[in-house]
Amino acid sequence: SLEEKPSKPKSNYAVPGIYFFDRKVVELVKTLKPSSRGELEITDLNRLYLELGELRVEILGRGTTWLDTGTPDSLADATQFVQVIQQRQGLKIACPEEVAYLQGRIDRKKLGESVIKYAKSAYGQYLASL
Repeated sequence: SLEEKPSKPKSNYAVPGIYFFDRKVVELVKTLKPSSRGELEITDLNRLYLELGELRVEILGRGTTWLDTGTPDSLADATQFVQVIQQRQGLKIACPEEVAYLQGRIDRKKLGESVIKYAKSAYGQYLASL
């Protein structure tokens, strides 16, 4: 089951907010009703995919950290965490081009397009170093 912020979770798993949807998502979103907060809830959308038997879940393994950024203090903590890791390890956190390249989802030419796109930034320099 999927639960939005349960007071007594049924497991130690959390949905950290990394989603990839197919084209069907547009039609499914149109069927959602606003929650008591007056918002469409991503959990309700994920539940629809579960009911259709089309929800695919990946458990993020060792080396994965989930950071809540819902308050100013937790946002500051997350910012500091990312800064320390990036400075000490020389690696970027959440660099989609790097992940795609290392997984063979894009080739060096496609990576090069991002290097050009971000050439005037530290991010572009990092991509060029890959």
